[in-house]
Amino acid sequence: MKSARNILFAFILNLFFTVFEFFGGIFTGSFAILSDAIHDFGDAISIGIAYLLEKKSKKRPNSTYTYGYARYSILGALITTIILILGSVFIIIGAVTRLFEPTEVNHDGMIILAIIGVIINSAAVYITHGGKNLNQRSVSLHMLEDVLGWVVVLIGSIAIKITDLSIIDPAMSIAVAGFILFSSLRNFGEILDLFLEKTPRGVSVKDLKSHLRALPDVESLHHLHLWSMDGINNYATLHIVTSSKKTEELKTAIRTEMAEHGIQHVTIELEAPAEHCHDTNCKSATATVRPHHHH
Repeated sequence: MKSARNILFAFILNLFFTVFEFFGGIFTGSFAILSDAIHDFGDAISIGIAYLLEKKSKKRPNSTYTYGYARYSILGALITTIILILGSVFIIIGAVTRLFEPTEVNHDGMIILAIIGVIINSAAVYITHGGKNLNQRSVSLHMLEDVLGWVVVLIGSIAIKITDLSIIDPAMSIAVAGFILFSSLRNFGEILDLFLEKTPRGVSVKDLKSHLRALPDVESLHHLHLWSMDGINNYATLHIVTSSKKTEELKTAIRTEMAEHGIQHVTIELEAPAEHCHDTNCKSATATVRPHHHH
């Protein structure tokens, strides 16, 4: 249960840190720090949700969720990502208005806060890194953003101290928020692909079909459907036309070929050449034309 425990740790850390930051932002008058506090608060909430959903995603399949709960982890990633996107947009709008009327900031206070921020968040990244699924990755992304945010604040506050240009503060928040927005939108695209049952990343349907057709005893195949539950576990169903009586060997060969393409869960329907495929949608993208009968 390491993944959920990491997420829980990230949650507690973020929540504690948000309070610290909020007062730090008020004390220094820094918009970059205040905007980071808002971002961290959003993080803490979304990481809390991610923790609950990650725990749920580990539950065994049952009669209600025959596929198990893996999608809950994606739901966690979706909520987290939406919070990040909204938070970034909110920060950018606020910072743009500050660009036109920069206010004094306490740069020494900012430097101290930034050093603490970099240390604490680096520890969090170290603990939460290496997540495999999208949910854990989006939590790690949060943590990495926090470190980057603080590094930027540190450099910026030193720059403000040297140059006395307060405009650096809102410019920094725009840079950090822009980066967060960009990576969140990319994450959002991946999550959407999963919900829309898109062919899993890294799987070439064309290659897969030509490899399957090359197997001995496979006369043709149709109804090949591929999808992924959570970006890690890939599923496939397909119909194979064969005259072979050695069905067990054929199925093993098909499963082995599928595994090489990163597909772990395969459901195979075997049909005799003269058999009529009862599925009315036999015009699926993967059907191969067979002269035996008309659909």
